[in-house]
Amino acid sequence: MRTRGTLRLATRGSSLARRQAALVKEALEDRRYEVELVTVETTGDQIRDELIHRLGKTGAFVRELDERVLEGELDGAIHSMKDMPTDQPEELVTAAVPERGQPGDALVTPDGTTLEELPEGAIVGTSSLRRRAQLLSERPDLEVEPLRGNVDTRLEKLLAPALQAEHEERTEADKERKGNTGNDDFEPEFDQNVDEWFDGLSELEKQALGREIETEYDAIVLAEAGLERSGLAHYVDYQRLPASKFVPAPGQGALAVTATDGETAREIQSLIDHPRSRVETTAERTVLAELGGGCIAPIGVYAVLQGEYVHTSVTVFDRDGEESVTASRDLPAEHHAEAAREFANDLADRGAAELIADAREEAESEDEPAPEDQPEGK
Repeated sequence: MRTRGTLRLATRGSSLARRQAALVKEALEDRRYEVELVTVETTGDQIRDELIHRLGKTGAFVRELDERVLEGELDGAIHSMKDMPTDQPEELVTAAVPERGQPGDALVTPDGTTLEELPEGAIVGTSSLRRRAQLLSERPDLEVEPLRGNVDTRLEKLLAPALQAEHEERTEADKERKGNTGNDDFEPEFDQNVDEWFDGLSELEKQALGREIETEYDAIVLAEAGLERSGLAHYVDYQRLPASKFVPAPGQGALAVTATDGETAREIQSLIDHPRSRVETTAERTVLAELGGGCIAPIGVYAVLQGEYVHTSVTVFDRDGEESVTASRDLPAEHHAEAAREFANDLADRGAAELIADAREEAESEDEPAPEDQPEGK
C-alpha cells in the first residue's frame, strides 16, 4: 500500500463521471494504491439549462476540480479529456492518460433507424456545435435541436414519446379487454396487459415513461464511450458514426488525471499512463490549442498512432455545416506535438482561422442574450 496515505482524487458527481472515476480508482488499486474519490460540483453541473458553448469560458466542468488540487486539498482530479481547456496553470500537469475508450460518436434512435434512414426534417438532439455542423453537412434537411443532461437523461428524453404512446395504447387495450370479458370471439390487441408490459421494461425505460416531453427527438447523438461507460449501451439501438465524416472532438473517449507537478504526478504516470493514448490525444489537443477554437467553433480532430507516424484528421466547420476546411496528415511520432502545431498553422492559413473567427463573433453576440435567454432560477 501507499506509504504516504490514501490518494485522494476529485471527480464530478454525475453518474458517468463517477463510473469513469471508478475505472481510474480500480486501475490504481490493482497496483496496490489506496484511493478515495471526492465529489466536487462544477459550474457546468450547476447550470443545467445552458448549452455547452454558452457556459462562459472553457473548462466549465473542470476548473473547480483543479482548483482543489492546486490548493493542496486533493492529490489529483479525474476529467473527461474533451472537457479540459487546452491551457492549464503552469503548476498543473496531466499526470496520466489511461487507455482511451471508443473515440467516436453514436446516433441513438428508439428503433435502430440509421442516419440515412431518418425521415426528412427529422429532429436530432445534441448540445455540441461540432455534431450539429457535421449532421447538417451530411443531412441539411435535419432539424438539430438543443439537448443537455446526463447520458441517462438524454436517453430518457429520446425514448419518452414512443414509450408513453405505447403505454396509452396498452391502457386503452386493457379497458377494451375488460369490457369484453366472456366474449370468446374477442382477440386482444396485445399479449400482455399494461402491468405485465411495464414490469418487463428496463429501469431506463421506466424512468422515460414518467418524463415530461418538451421536444420529440427522432434521434440523438452521444459520445460512444460515454454510452458504454454509463452501462446503458445495451439498452438502446445505436449506429456508430464513421470518424472519417464525423471527426470526433479532440480527446473524446479519453480520461485524464491532473495533478501538481511533482512526485505524486510522476507516480500516477508510471502506474496508469497509456503511452499510445497520450501521443494521440496530445496531437489532437495541440492542433486545437494552436487553432484556438476552444468550445466556440465546430472543430473535430482525430489522431491514430500508426507505426512511426500519427495519422491526424481535422475538420473545421461553420456553425451550419455549409463551409468547412478538412485535411489529414501523417505527423512524425517522434515530433508529434511540433508537427501538430505546424499542421494547425497550415489549416489556419487555408481558411480555418476565418471560420473560427466567425464562430467567435457569433458566440460573442450570443453573450448579450435577450431576457428570455437567461437561465431561470439559477
